[in-house]
Amino acid sequence: MKKIKIVSFGCSNNFAEGEMMAGLLQLEGYEIVEKNEDLIIINLCSVKGPSLHKGLREAKKSNAKIIFAGCIPKHEVKHLLELKPKASLINTHNIDRIVYAVEKTLENKQVKFLNNSKKLKLCIPRKRKNKVISIIPISSGCVSSCNYCIVKSIKGDLFSYPPNKILEEVNQSLEDGCKEIWITAQDIGCYGLDIGTTLPKLLKQILEVKGNFKIRLGMANPNFVHKSLKELIEIFKDEKMFKFLHIPIQSGSDKVLKDMNRKYSVEQYKEIITKFKQQIPEMTISTDLILGYPTETEEYFQESINLIKETKPDILNINRFWSMPNTVANKLKSLPSEVLKKRSLKITNLFDKITLENNSKWLNWKGEILIDEKGKNGTFVGRNFAYKPVVIKGKFKLGELIKIKVKETTKYDLRA
Repeated sequence: MKKIKIVSFGCSNNFAEGEMMAGLLQLEGYEIVEKNEDLIIINLCSVKGPSLHKGLREAKKSNAKIIFAGCIPKHEVKHLLELKPKASLINTHNIDRIVYAVEKTLENKQVKFLNNSKKLKLCIPRKRKNKVISIIPISSGCVSSCNYCIVKSIKGDLFSYPPNKILEEVNQSLEDGCKEIWITAQDIGCYGLDIGTTLPKLLKQILEVKGNFKIRLGMANPNFVHKSLKELIEIFKDEKMFKFLHIPIQSGSDKVLKDMNRKYSVEQYKEIITKFKQQIPEMTISTDLILGYPTETEEYFQESINLIKETKPDILNINRFWSMPNTVANKLKSLPSEVLKKRSLKITNLFDKITLENNSKWLNWKGEILIDEKGKNGTFVGRNFAYKPVVIKGKFKLGELIKIKVKETTKYDLRA
């Protein structure tokens, strides 16, 4: 029995595909391992330079046969083969061929599956990293054309999966014992535009599924959330929905947003947060910022600072601008690295204060959490209704519901 190691990087969608490849291989008798592998599959993320480099570092460490999988842009193929000349390549559109790719690579034959196609990545055998969490992709590709992003060149145009197949995956996940359903995509907000339906319609169908489970919604761009704002707020009031919204702003400046070719305004973003908070005060807001976009002046950067001060998100993913080949932004002159470092430090220090203040409001909160992760030093991590991470010591099982009282708060989590 050959031993296969799979290492995934990037978004939750990539981790879902890693689980699918593991499931398909396990079904054929391969052993999925964490070390001492005969072959390693590096499931790459190429959306951000740092994520790609993490994958390349992992490849350098292994002496086993290798397959590069996942988001493989055409311009990276030469680089990957220079790093590992005998490696096989199988991109995100061809994960259903992973068994064949592994067989041939183990026979010292190189295969390359790099064509783009629309394939339904649902109802595929899984070997889950976490037995209580089911990551369900609802579409592939997107409708946006952001000037800094290579996702569309890799994933292609929007391909929404049929609602009945998504519901089949949900039901199978619940039969498997999952307690959290993560709905994921490159941009879940645009779901259904190509098949005559909408994200709210899909969510209503999922909420009708019987069972004791929670739904965590993935990233949705503000322009699509704004269009369905009233419907989405009502949907989030359902007890099965984690009160968690990932809505990336990317810049607090309308001028920079226009330069990025983002199809919304700062005012629309603020309206979304205001209306959600009015209806659901404990709503957890997660957002993203790109620092140092080539046209971001000090004045425009200050607008981002002001927006973060005003909206006080609970989670802020800070990304320094990374120029990617074959994008519009790649033609622009990047800002000096010292400018990016300075801005990153300034906004990180600001956000540390905000998140500490936000979390302190949960001190002495009593309620129920779902244990969904093993923590460090013998602890477990659970999530409350607002998807706040709660660290607790004791003997628990994944998927267990327990009642707690928050005794301490940090900028990272709550302690019970």
